[in-house]
Amino acid sequence: MHAGRAATAIAIATAVLVAAPVISIVSLALQPASDVWHDLINYVLPAALLDTALLLVGVGAVTLLIGAGTAWVMSRHDFAGRGMLLWLMPLPLAIPTYLAAYVYADLFEPLGLVHRTLATWLPLGDALGLLPNLRSLPGAIFVIGLVLYPYVYLSARATFQVQSAEFAEAATTLGAGRWTILWRVSLPMARPALAVGVALVALETLNDIGASEYLGIRTLTVSIFTTWLNRGSLAGAAQLACLMLAIVAGLIAMERYGRRNASIEFSAESPHVRRRTPLSGARASIAFAVCVLPVLIGFVVPLLYLAHQALGRGLLANFDPLLWRHTFHSFAFAGLATLMALMLALATTIAHRLRPDPLRYVALSIAQAGYALPGLVIALGLLTPVLAVDNALSAVATWTGRSLPGLVLVGSGMAVVIAYTIRFLAVPVGMIKAGFDSIPSDYDESARAVGAGQGVMLRQIYLPLLRPAMLGAVIIMFVDCLKELPATLLLRPLNVETLSTSIYQYASRGNFEDGALAALLIIAASIGPVAWLTRFSEVPSGPA
Repeated sequence: MHAGRAATAIAIATAVLVAAPVISIVSLALQPASDVWHDLINYVLPAALLDTALLLVGVGAVTLLIGAGTAWVMSRHDFAGRGMLLWLMPLPLAIPTYLAAYVYADLFEPLGLVHRTLATWLPLGDALGLLPNLRSLPGAIFVIGLVLYPYVYLSARATFQVQSAEFAEAATTLGAGRWTILWRVSLPMARPALAVGVALVALETLNDIGASEYLGIRTLTVSIFTTWLNRGSLAGAAQLACLMLAIVAGLIAMERYGRRNASIEFSAESPHVRRRTPLSGARASIAFAVCVLPVLIGFVVPLLYLAHQALGRGLLANFDPLLWRHTFHSFAFAGLATLMALMLALATTIAHRLRPDPLRYVALSIAQAGYALPGLVIALGLLTPVLAVDNALSAVATWTGRSLPGLVLVGSGMAVVIAYTIRFLAVPVGMIKAGFDSIPSDYDESARAVGAGQGVMLRQIYLPLLRPAMLGAVIIMFVDCLKELPATLLLRPLNVETLSTSIYQYASRGNFEDGALAALLIIAASIGPVAWLTRFSEVPSGPA
């Protein structure tokens, strides 16, 4: 088949694949579920909507304060330890939200490490009174915000460090001080980047189920989970999922509104970048402390606590052989999903590159929309399509007189792989598209002038130049798949556990510490890719 036509066919199939869970959810939601809605309306939905709204607003505010504040300090100042912080600041992204919740709830529970430490100086009852209640909405906001702030930090810092010095110089000429310039110049110019970062934080918060459930927050995500599994109402869960999709659409609309007039705010006519201000003495110490504190709380403390538990409980000396199996399942699902997503993303972006018509643009846009879908919604939406395919395969086997294959997609774990592919397809699509945007169109025209076909262009021009983007996409998506909990929890085959679901099972039984080694494996796999994100993030300071 002609390379361009094949890529177009795959691009259309990819768009259908991503849209399938949403179509399925809407179809399921049209079924009656009056038997559960009386209880949902009276006892579940009001609290779920309120807790979800408060959690989104609270986590958004925490990440905005920490992320934008530290990004401004790092972009505007030079101080001792700044070079080290460039690599450390994004590392909380290596800690999944559910791991952070398990660690901090364990640390601050009665007779936990913090309580026992306080009890060495105070009576036991007085020490208990000083403990914050992390199994609460403020506790969830604190825990989730401390591991998700790098989304805002990375986007804000990328903007702060390239802002033109002329705007600040003009404000200084008019008598504006440092804080006035921050509030009236730097932050308004960074609004599009801040909107993107906060939107990503909101989507990740909405996707969370492990942390919210463990800390006792009845979010809409948790309500969908319990309605499906505990109440046995697939239609009711689908109707709640449609409500969640409406919230997602609202978050995306707010993000687009926040990025309005971005082309005006980021002008390329003033390339003079502001020079970072050197700090010394107490100011340098304060700047370092402000930036290192979120890293300590969001990354170092969970990492050290998990390492302490793994060593103290002898999890290395008495290694559980099941952990090898869980690791294999995690890597197999993540590897297959990454490979599938990479091929689909490559075909979709190539189709748009070769002939950027409206059909291919729509296919590319839909392919990038999967990340906005919470993993639980994708799992719920995939249930009917994958079971229909399995039933169709069984019908074909019966018609041909062959033995029944059973549940092929569900039983083999391919449903998990498909869910991963849909949810994280936006990662390779975005990075490969950015790689294509950096390839001049003159290369295409020169290749066509010498008679090179599309297949030759793909092998000799596109793939070699896209290799760095594809490598980055593979690394980031693989780790995202390892950390994904909701979709894995609901679509994995019976008696199959991954690293994330095994940790969830330990936490559900009240002995989360026994899963410390599995948690360390996830973190170890995540540290490299997260650090890799900062590799090209530093922009040289402007001239003095």
